[in-house]
Amino acid sequence: MASATAVSHRALDGAAYRLESDLDLREPATSALEVIVGGRLVEFTAGDASLGDSVAASLGVEGFDSELSFAGGILQTAVTEEREPRSGLVERPLLVVWRGRRYAMVTRLYDIGTTEVLGLLRTLRVQETANGLTLTPDRTAGSANAAAATVIKEIPGLGLLELTRRTKAHAAQLPPWKGVATAAGDLYRDTFTDGTPFFVLSGPEVWATVAPLPSTTVEKVPDLVGRLTLALA
Repeated sequence: MASATAVSHRALDGAAYRLESDLDLREPATSALEVIVGGRLVEFTAGDASLGDSVAASLGVEGFDSELSFAGGILQTAVTEEREPRSGLVERPLLVVWRGRRYAMVTRLYDIGTTEVLGLLRTLRVQETANGLTLTPDRTAGSANAAAATVIKEIPGLGLLELTRRTKAHAAQLPPWKGVATAAGDLYRDTFTDGTPFFVLSGPEVWATVAPLPSTTVEKVPDLVGRLTLALA
């Protein structure tokens, strides 16, 4: 069995999650956060420096329409195209990418131009830390987080983890029976509407969902989770 290693990932709302395990923790993580800016709900996703290029490539973007310095990094925008298959309706959301030295952040916005994007982003403070980006809304400018951020990380052999801070609302969702006790918390098994299994891990500080990969042996998930510890750093 490999020796245990530890990693820390920063969520966009500033929370940091520490994972320790003898499982393979080398995969990068992403963080997602919904922010209300001037009445508009905007979802941001942050990840490593290649995130912007990966998203652009997946949308067929071959080059950006604008590029300028912003908040200590580079801000790029490109008009993309979406076509609704049945109606043929075409929309052209704006892909927005902010790039720092080690991390990047992306969002897509509808019915907005670059000037309006700059105004929107000026109500948010972007900071690059050693383990990820943070995004802090300026409440005096009418911006606020809609909910706690999540951190998403793949662990080979186990599955896709989605982490967030545990709340009373999470605790109220738990079934009446006790879950399987692990080092990271109590583990509960459930299924999606299509019958695919997933797990909920309820710890003292961290709430996690575990979605097994197609290659994962579902029956081994409790043992694998038992080799993982999670905490707020």
